[in-house]
Amino acid sequence: MTRHTPHFIQTHRSDSHDEREDVVAGLSRMPAQASPKHFYDRLGSHLFDAITELPEYYPTRTEAAIFTAHGQAMADEIGHGSTFIDLGAGNCAKAARLLPLLMPSRYVAVDISADYLRDALRKLQGEHPALDILGLGLDFSRSPALPEGVLSAADRPVFFYPGSSIGNFTPAEASSFLHGIRAQASGGGLLIGVDLVKPREVLEAAYDDALGVTAAFNLNLLRNLNRAAGTDFDPRQWRHLAFFNQRESRIEMHLEAREALSVSWSTGSRRFERGEKLHTENSYKYTVPSFTHALERAGFRSVKHWASADGWFALFWARAQA
Repeated sequence: MTRHTPHFIQTHRSDSHDEREDVVAGLSRMPAQASPKHFYDRLGSHLFDAITELPEYYPTRTEAAIFTAHGQAMADEIGHGSTFIDLGAGNCAKAARLLPLLMPSRYVAVDISADYLRDALRKLQGEHPALDILGLGLDFSRSPALPEGVLSAADRPVFFYPGSSIGNFTPAEASSFLHGIRAQASGGGLLIGVDLVKPREVLEAAYDDALGVTAAFNLNLLRNLNRAAGTDFDPRQWRHLAFFNQRESRIEMHLEAREALSVSWSTGSRRFERGEKLHTENSYKYTVPSFTHALERAGFRSVKHWASADGWFALFWARAQA
């Protein structure tokens, strides 16, 4: 048996000027905004892993139950020998459960948190020594396009985007993202997790847990803004806020100023009044028909889905015809 070691390509480089400009542009908006990509330094990635263990956070366990119940049916639809591309791979745990069923020829793990991904791939390679593994340190929130040469004409690309992260995009951004995946998936397809509309009390508890882990995850973003843009946020001056916006069908996460304060950076400052918010994340919730339609509009065909018994979550498989 050939034993492989994971390869790694780093395409996401922190450009201090671009990051600073991005942060300042968000802080200058009314209301102020920050990109959710700033959640994911090493600490943020670990905090998100902790969130997935919380009793209030249903998506991870609900999605895992769907894989347990329907994983073989998914594998039958997808087939063996694909190039399995895991977007937002994190600790690679979700893909690891599918690898024995799918038996891909190659596994490509993509994540913005490059150091965290390296650690995960070393562990995964130990569990699958014969599997060809590639790690990509890539900010795919800007574009889902993989670097030239990662995919060849011989590949059958199967993109994997679990955990309902598609909900972080606005509907227009989600449409663009799905079109971008479709353009690269010829002969393969997309397996994607989608959080569905459900009672408000269930949704809001999932994003505002009793232990305050989600609050710590949200507040850690301020430390990352300080690092990226030289701002002087003090997390103690802010509190976590999450609620369901029914009109937009989305959970919104904000940080709310506990008192009147100013945030400064090298070229300017922004005053926040008490109760003023910094918008950090959206998580859109879909219905099965609405997301099926979104996939079909992006050019996918033969869309199938597997939903949890309570109708809270679904996994979709959509083919990209050659």
